Amino acid sequence: MRDKTALLPDTSVNPSEQLERVRKWRIVGPGLVVAATGVGAADMVATLTAGSRYGYALLWAVIVGTVMKVVLVEGAGRYSLSSGRTIFEGWRSLGRWTSWYFGPYILIWGFVYGATAMSSSALPLAALFPILPLWAWAIMMGLIGFGIVWLGRYAAVEKITAAMVGIMFLVMVGLAIITLPNIPEMLKGLIPVIPQGGVVYTLALAGGVGGTITLAAYGYWLREKGWHQPRWMRVMQLDNTVAYAITGIFVLAMLVVGAEVLYSAGYAISAGDRGLLDLDAVLRERYGDVIGVIFLIGFWAASFSSVVGVWSGVSLMFADYWGNIRNRPKDHPDTRNGGKYFKFYLLWLTFPPMLLLLLDRPVFLILLYGVLGALFMPFLAVTLLGLLNTSRTPKNWRNGMFTNAVLVICAVLFGILGIYQVWDTVSDVFS
Repeated sequence: MRDKTALLPDTSVNPSEQLERVRKWRIVGPGLVVAATGVGAADMVATLTAGSRYGYALLWAVIVGTVMKVVLVEGAGRYSLSSGRTIFEGWRSLGRWTSWYFGPYILIWGFVYGATAMSSSALPLAALFPILPLWAWAIMMGLIGFGIVWLGRYAAVEKITAAMVGIMFLVMVGLAIITLPNIPEMLKGLIPVIPQGGVVYTLALAGGVGGTITLAAYGYWLREKGWHQPRWMRVMQLDNTVAYAITGIFVLAMLVVGAEVLYSAGYAISAGDRGLLDLDAVLRERYGDVIGVIFLIGFWAASFSSVVGVWSGVSLMFADYWGNIRNRPKDHPDTRNGGKYFKFYLLWLTFPPMLLLLLDRPVFLILLYGVLGALFMPFLAVTLLGLLNTSRTPKNWRNGMFTNAVLVICAVLFGILGIYQVWDTVSDVFS
């Protein structure tokens, strides 16, 4: 008789099977989506800049950042699977203050990030095919991402994201290999040392291994996958760990490229996403046009995976948020994938941000975006501490000492980084 678990939607893994016997690629799913979505052009630039300034000295920070993201995402997934509630239902149980923060944040974040993501994914295409202006490529990327998520289901998002991850992983790891990394120097980089003037870069690198609001979307993707009960806990944990290991290797490869290509030759790259075009020029000069083209393809894959992932995951988060605010019953069709709240936010992410592609930066909006965004990671760490150590989570799935220690470190680390980002945003806007 066929195992009923084989009939669950969108899954090919039996949670009752010994995980040691399961081929690991079959388990990687929502974790890969959340990890890939969080690593975009900005993270690539931050990693390259750290490598170009300090060589391998901050290699340890990449590892620390990977561990912290594994703990944060596992916590969000564990709460959802063990309690049967979404992360926003958990936040709401902590008090109204969570809604007062999250509501304005998700709207402002979506408006500004929509333009940022479209522009980032357009930059390499505009460099490869200069037949269209940047804004035209950006609008095209937004429309393609919109169409994929509007017409498809989670399974399509996962397959497309997996393809993008495969491309960006092979490209960046391949580039790291051809640069012939200095292994002894890499080993020295495992010793936790903060170089002079490198505090901010250390914090940014530790915090930039695939992490934004999309970390909290993990539970929603688990639900779409069909992993929605405690019996899926070990599968979820392995999915998350493998996905962030892949992401950590990707970020490590970027650090190697920064150290070997930029640091060793004394190159500096521009701030912002255009710094990746600077690297393209350096790679072409050093290794030829073919390598430059391959890098731009990897750049595009990393950026476009964020478009598809955010368009899917954050729309699911907004649908749940608005359904809770409107007191809709649990699993009401309006609050699910393809429901009217989901589609509203998908439209919000795509079309209003196109105005920002044609206009100068709106000062007040950029200021709010920077301030609210800087506070999200400490918000997530603090709320997970509240959710996973109380009766909101069944006793056998609550935090252990190690997880609590990491979450406290995350709250402090991201709090310090958030304060710096707020100050940097305010200074940049009013300078």
